[in-house]
Order: sequence, then C-alpha cells, then structure tokens
Amino acid sequence: MRELEQMLKALSDGTRLRILNLLLRGELCVCEIHFVLGLPQPTVSRHLGCLKNAGLVEDRREGPRVYYALAEPEEGIHRGLFAFLSRAFRGKDLLRKDLQKLAKAIERGACSTAEARRLPASIAARGRNSEVRLEAL
Repeated sequence: MRELEQMLKALSDGTRLRILNLLLRGELCVCEIHFVLGLPQPTVSRHLGCLKNAGLVEDRREGPRVYYALAEPEEGIHRGLFAFLSRAFRGKDLLRKDLQKLAKAIERGACSTAEARRLPASIAARGRNSEVRLEAL
C-alpha cells in the first residue's frame, strides 16, 4: 500500500506530470527536460528524483549526463498507469506545446539525440527530417 501511495503522491504535481508526458516518448537527458520545461536544472532534477523514488522512472549515467526513462513495468500497475496517463495527456494544450518544444530540441540535436540509439526510432527519424506529428505521439 505504501508503494501505491508514493506513486500517487508523485503524480500530484503538474511539473512531474509534464515530465512523464515527455518520458512517455522515450529516454531523455536531464538537459532536454530542463530545456523543454524552462525550469532550472536543479528543480528538474528534484522532480525526477521524486519520480524515481516513487518507482516511476529509472536513470542511467553516461559521462556527465544523466538519462531518464519510464521504469520498466514489473507489475500491471505500472503498465496500466502509463497507458492511462498517455490517454489522459492527449489534447492538453500545455503538454502538446512541451512535445513541440521537444521535437525542436531533437531536430537541433539536443544532447541525447546525438546518441539517437536510445530514442525510439520514430522520434529520432522525425526530429531529423520533418515536423513531429503530435497526434502520432
């Protein structure tokens, strides 16, 4: 029960929901999330730490960069939660703008996109040659 409570508390913040919306698209570096949200990097890192402590995201370090991705669903609750959030986020103007800004960052070669091997191929390909079609995201 405690784990579920932590997870739900982590979802009770708009910034963390915006971060999850971005991570639903694939692994991102902290600097990309910082760029999209327009928040100070320490603030973004604090929110990512909260999501990590709740078991919603995982991180990995590569040199000076830290990359975050959604936690692999070990139980049905994660899979169901991420599917619910994906549906709930559709059509929300602020979240759509965040995705547009992310697409521009990818197009410009923001830090993890230079190593596109970890991004879903669909996002990496769109970022190089064309506009991201938000309805597909």
